[in-house]
Amino acid sequence: MDVRRARPPLPAAAPPPRRPAVTELRLSAFRTHRNTVFPLGPLTLFRGPSGSGKSSALQAYEALARLAGGDTLEEALASVAGGAPACVPHRARPDAQGRRGFRIGCTVDGPAGPVLLDIAVQAEPELRMVGERLTGGGRTLLSTALRDPGLRRVEAAWHTAGAVPVTRAPLPDDRLGTALLPLRVAGKTAGQRLVLDAAEQVVVALRSVFVCDPRPELMRAPVAARDGLLRGACDNVAAVLARTRHECATRHEALVAAVGAGCRGPVEELAPQVLEGGLVRAVLGRAAGAATPLERLGDGELRYLALCLVLMTGPGVLDMDPVAEVLPARQALTVLADGLDRCLDPVQARELLTVARQMCERGHVRLVGTVRGGAGEPEGDVWG
Repeated sequence: MDVRRARPPLPAAAPPPRRPAVTELRLSAFRTHRNTVFPLGPLTLFRGPSGSGKSSALQAYEALARLAGGDTLEEALASVAGGAPACVPHRARPDAQGRRGFRIGCTVDGPAGPVLLDIAVQAEPELRMVGERLTGGGRTLLSTALRDPGLRRVEAAWHTAGAVPVTRAPLPDDRLGTALLPLRVAGKTAGQRLVLDAAEQVVVALRSVFVCDPRPELMRAPVAARDGLLRGACDNVAAVLARTRHECATRHEALVAAVGAGCRGPVEELAPQVLEGGLVRAVLGRAAGAATPLERLGDGELRYLALCLVLMTGPGVLDMDPVAEVLPARQALTVLADGLDRCLDPVQARELLTVARQMCERGHVRLVGTVRGGAGEPEGDVWG
């Protein structure tokens, strides 16, 4: 008999402060998408069959996030199979110079109001940024353009509103200009401060991203006990559980209840088991009988456990690099999860979406994921 314990609700949370968040993703010309706009809410799921473009949307979001974190174009697109050329829309024809590329962008809402970021990338014959535009309040705050293909730079112009209305300077053609503005803009004029506020809002929202794809085949091995920041593959989940078990008893209790709702047999505890050589593994405590080591769980149970842990913790537990200069209370964690329901049975998928909806409603996290469908009708934005 398959017994799954009902989860008690998490305690209510106070309304969070207004934090920068990506509220729209634009794929003007990217892989299978042309002139596509996706509004994004606290919980957004892309649903559809294989080849429908679900993963492409998350790849564009991840590329923007990595560029905002300071990665080069090559680094930001490394996770796309085939790299930059694979981002070019299918059958896109090269221009007279043999150039092909793609265009993506997003809107970030926050204290500075809606701020729009759009970039144009040349993928062939050389990978480079050929255009970028940052706008807010109906004003162009930053624009860049490739003027001389022989130089590895773009000409940038940003709003100043001082003695000189616009400041012009070269920027590298392999990085996001918006992320470089705090190093170039003094903030002495009202116009400069407007530019800095908009740039900070975009960078904070995009850098507060955790790309998560649990790998059950890697989660079964013991790990170093000191490895306490959860990686995207969740291969060190045992060490992270050993840490979080002592940091917040209330949240750990809620995690145990959530895991019990999605795993076969009653679960009374998630506990670490210290091994020789500074290693640790995690076990599921049972009401009766021996505890179950994580390596004995199925792929679906392991993915379900890991995703619940991600949704119920926060940036301080995850291996990510948010903006250090900005208080955590002003940053919202966004989880990108391609194949959110992969390997999950219908009960696990439904319980995971319940956890996701509850945490998103509390303002603890935002989730953008892809699903096959058939997991019920979750509340939130669903794109098919």
